[in-house]
Parts: sequence; structure tokens; C-alpha cells
Amino acid sequence: MPHRPLVYDITRLVTRIFNRTPNGIDRVDFALADHFLDPERADRSGLMITALGPRVLEPQAAREAIANIRRHWGEDESPDADADFQNVAAAIDGASGGVKRVSKGRNGQYSEAIAWMKRHGFPVGASPNAFLRNGGVYLNVSQFPLEFDRFFRWSDRSPVIDNVFFLHDILPLQTPEYFKPSENPRHRRRLGTVARRGRAAIVSSLVVREAVERQLAKLGRRDMPILVAPLPPDPIFSQKALPVPAVGRHPYFVVCGTIEPRKNHLILLHVWRDLVARLGARAPKLVVIGARGWENEHVIDLLDRCPSLSGHVIEASGLPTPSLKRLMLGARALLIPSFAEGYGLPLVEALAAGAPVIASDIPVFHEVGQGRVLTIDPTDGPAWRDAICAFAVDGSMERSRWLQRSRQYVPPDWADFFAAIEAFLLDLKR
Repeated sequence: MPHRPLVYDITRLVTRIFNRTPNGIDRVDFALADHFLDPERADRSGLMITALGPRVLEPQAAREAIANIRRHWGEDESPDADADFQNVAAAIDGASGGVKRVSKGRNGQYSEAIAWMKRHGFPVGASPNAFLRNGGVYLNVSQFPLEFDRFFRWSDRSPVIDNVFFLHDILPLQTPEYFKPSENPRHRRRLGTVARRGRAAIVSSLVVREAVERQLAKLGRRDMPILVAPLPPDPIFSQKALPVPAVGRHPYFVVCGTIEPRKNHLILLHVWRDLVARLGARAPKLVVIGARGWENEHVIDLLDRCPSLSGHVIEASGLPTPSLKRLMLGARALLIPSFAEGYGLPLVEALAAGAPVIASDIPVFHEVGQGRVLTIDPTDGPAWRDAICAFAVDGSMERSRWLQRSRQYVPPDWADFFAAIEAFLLDLKR
């Protein structure tokens, strides 16, 4: 397929050297960077925002930078060699005695980052205007630093460059009650930058496109082309492996995502407190995968101080993707009780791996889940409890039915995903 010259913004991606493992946006950012920083294409490279302004790195330097990040995340580490995964597995079968919490510390590949700087020097590189002097695309997938319009003024000097932004969601504008107070004005600034500077946008769902279109219309940009490109799962989730060893002998469920109000962990903890009261030691375990976020005092109080959850709820953060997949495959189901989502990558990942999912009855999960997900009102605690009880029973007919449906799921394909984006960028050419 023909392609256009392009600079891919890796500014946020290289800062992830300070994060133990990737979140959903990180994995999407890396996958797109890996595609667009093709060593066979000298007219494509990575851009970094520096003290000297935006600078385009040498292509080889850009590729080495993102390779360092993947090694730092430990994305190729087998669960069998992951001590923290083994600790989680042991906690699933362990006796009660305090909330189990596994937080993976990772010193990272800082030495490789320093070696990279020594090899390539301070990444002054070329200006994007010089690199794309004959026209091309600036692509930003991470939404960083869209809240600072000044970082994009360079594009005013190059009308032949198309700025294209990937917008994962605009939930801070739609449901500000679930975010820090600062997120609403920050997101308004981001969308303002897109309206002023953007030639086009990419989103992952029809739900997000409709919301973005409404907001852009208010800013006078009804004309902006918006591509809907559903996000594929990390290839790790689609790999057909040998039979996976069991993760413990005790039934358990998994919830995946930063602990924040929108993810609605609170309903699950209340359900689990009820299950323990009813079933005692026979109650299933709940593995909470994700870091502690913000505005979550009630959830943290339950995790830290509720005696009835002791030994039945396990927190795990910092696990690499192979370990996350293993936990999903061993679980009775992935639980996603979110109040609002722009896409729901864990849902796609679980279905791609062939694991059953119980999720909120919200529009985006109907769109993305292809009818392969059991959906429940996110406020209906008794319904969540009943579904969890049904799935927890050994040989459960209800779980078997949804497990079979999950295995009929057809995940978005990476080749189709990249081809759609390449075609979209090519169509923008003036």
C-alpha cells in the first residue's frame, strides 16, 4: 500500500521508562509506534517534544528508544519465570490472614536508556518542518501534550503537514464526576487543540466518534474526518498456546483496571463481602489487577480495613502482559462493572484469549463485545452477585455457555487496523 511521510510522537512513550508495566494506552501507543517506525522507511521517524521544541530523531534512534521501553516493561517474561505472578497464584489458594497485595517493583532498563543517550546524544535531530518539508503527517496517539497548544504552533508554518490525533475517549467531559476536578478543563484544552490544529482524528469506537463529533461541532469543526479503528488486542492474547496450567485450585475472578471511581470496584467489594458472609471459606477469590488511582477512599478503606475481605481479595499491580493473560485464562470470568468506557481493551483481550466476560450493560460493551459478553446493569448488586455465584460453581452450565460464546469472538486484526489507518492518512492528502 502507498504511504505518506510521517513523524510519530513518542514523547509520552519514552517517559514510560518510569512505569513498571504498560496500561492500555501504552500498549496501543507502542504497537502503533512499532508499525510506523519502520526501519525500511527513511521518510518516517519518531518525534520528541524537547526544551528546544519538537525534534525528529534519526529513525534508528527512535526504534532503539521504543525497544528499550518494551524490555523495561518485561513484556516477554513468562509467567513461569515471574515471581510476582507466582505469589498471586499462591495467594489464590492461600489461607485467610490479611488482604494479599502483590506490587511488582521494577528497577527498569535505565542503564540502557543512558547508553542510548550516549550513542545518539541529546535528541536534537531535525525540526518536523524540515523532515516533512514536502508534506506528510504528524501522528499523536497518546493525547500528550494536547493540553498545551503552544507545543503545536510549529505546524502553523507548514500547511502541507496534516496533524492527526488519536482520541481514546472524552469521558472527563461526559462524566466529570468520575475524574479529578482538573481533568475536565484539561480535556477541554486538549479538544481545543484538536479543533484548532487537527486535520483529522482517529477513535476506537462508534460511541466515542459520536461524542467527539458533538464536541467538535461546538468548536466549529463539523468538517473533521474521523476514522473508527477498533483496537486489536496485544498479540500475546491471541496466541494459541499449549494447555495453560491451572492458576491455583480455588475458584477466582479477575477485575482489571486502575482503581478509580469510574471502574466501579466498589460494587464488587460489596458483593464479595456478601459472598463471604454466605459462603465463608468457600467463597471465590477476587484478584484486583491494577494500581491504586484517585478519588477511591471508600474502595481503599474496604481493601485495607474490611475483615471479611481478608484473604478473599488479592491486589496485584505491575504484572507483565503474559502473566495478565494467564490470570484471565484461569479465572471463572473477567469482571468489568465500569460506569463508562471509551472502548474496554481488557474485554477485547479476554475474549481474544477465549475467557468469559461479565461486563456492564453500557453501549460501548455491546458494540465491542459482539454479543459474546454477559452484561449487567452496573448498579445492580444482586444481579452481579447471582452471576458470580453461577459462574463460580464447578461445571457451571451458565459459565460453559458464555465460555463457548467467548470462543466464537473475532477480535480486530492488526493487519486490517494498520491498513485502515494507512488508507485514511493517504486519503487526507491534499
